[in-house]
Amino acid sequence: MNFRLDHVPSRSSKPREEGLTMVMDKGLSLRQAENLIEGAGHLTDLVKLGFGTSFATPNLKEKIALYQRADIKVYLGGTLFEAFIARGQFDDYRRLLAELKCDAVEVSDGSIELNHDVKLKYINTLAKELIVLSEVGSKETGILISPAKWVRMMNSELDAGSWKVIAEARESGTVGIYRPSGHAHTTLVNRIMAKVPGQDIIWEAPIKSQQTWFIKQVGANVNLGNVSPDEVIALEALRLGLRGDTFFEYLPGDMAENLRQIKTEKPDHAAKEKTKEAEKPKAKAKVK
Repeated sequence: MNFRLDHVPSRSSKPREEGLTMVMDKGLSLRQAENLIEGAGHLTDLVKLGFGTSFATPNLKEKIALYQRADIKVYLGGTLFEAFIARGQFDDYRRLLAELKCDAVEVSDGSIELNHDVKLKYINTLAKELIVLSEVGSKETGILISPAKWVRMMNSELDAGSWKVIAEARESGTVGIYRPSGHAHTTLVNRIMAKVPGQDIIWEAPIKSQQTWFIKQVGANVNLGNVSPDEVIALEALRLGLRGDTFFEYLPGDMAENLRQIKTEKPDHAAKEKTKEAEKPKAKAKVK
């Protein structure tokens, strides 16, 4: 970092297993990719060439190589994997990955119906050649998956060879682990956190409020994905408590409380005692 500042959380450094930032590239030009690397390459761990954009992106091979030279893992969007599977072209997809010299691959079933055992076989096959990230959850609004099933699928995909499992949210942040309002399904997320190792999950969080929520729940080194290219530095500031939303996260308690514009309400012990006395059952008056 550029200067010393007390009470800032330590961040893991590249190459890292946790504290990952995955950026969504929805069609950046080579010049824009260069700008991303120059400005935030040191904070970018993965780049996903979103959904099927790689089919129409010019200079695709050059862009993949550019990211890789910056020590950034790059992979094609899971929707493109599903497009090949839907057409019975899995072997063609493997050849494409080899031709592009990809070092990572996403396996997902967010758009199509895919037997989970079959998905595990795809993961196992690809894991012998590439770093596999597998996505769990549907892209369709209204499809609900029980917390127990989320946990079961995530753990079985890790066992099959996935390096990380991605919790689905789309680039809109309104499905999967989120409600249509964009707020997290807290019961679902808490169950996943309790049963799946945190460093093995990438939480898709394209919206600042979602990033803030996960940082407050997990800490600065939570894995976050679907981050916009122009929000990487801003996200790092959020992780470090250097943005209003997380400003007091890492300051010592007394210091934080003294500095807050809105003070945390402290219990009034005298009032509490009075309330207790008032709630005590009164002795019945004796009838003469």
